[in-house]
Amino acid sequence: QVQLVESGGGLVQAGGSLRLSCAASGRTFSRYAMGWFRQAPEKEREFVAGISASGASRNYADSVRGRFTISRDNAKSTVYLQMNSLKPEDTALYYCAQYSGNYYSGRIDYWGQGTQVTVSS
Repeated sequence: QVQLVESGGGLVQAGGSLRLSCAASGRTFSRYAMGWFRQAPEKEREFVAGISASGASRNYADSVRGRFTISRDNAKSTVYLQMNSLKPEDTALYYCAQYSGNYYSGRIDYWGQGTQVTVSS
């Protein structure tokens, strides 16, 4: 049984930083791409960032590129999202996701439970 457990969310002022973590268990972490998604109230869930299984390839939503950085530590089975220069519009429930293959496209097999990020103005 795969489990994804997010942590690191919280309340921060605009311009501040947070680092989200997602610890995975249940299957060989280094074989699968990972992603971060977010959902704001009354909005659709949206892609934030993705990283390939090896970590060599990454992609970002235009709204966060240059401010957020996704990374992974395969030895710790953990993926991170460093969020800098946070804006009130970044407020959302952030979800970790594990893809079915080694690249961040196609089907997502598993989701975490989410961690709340709130940015005050």
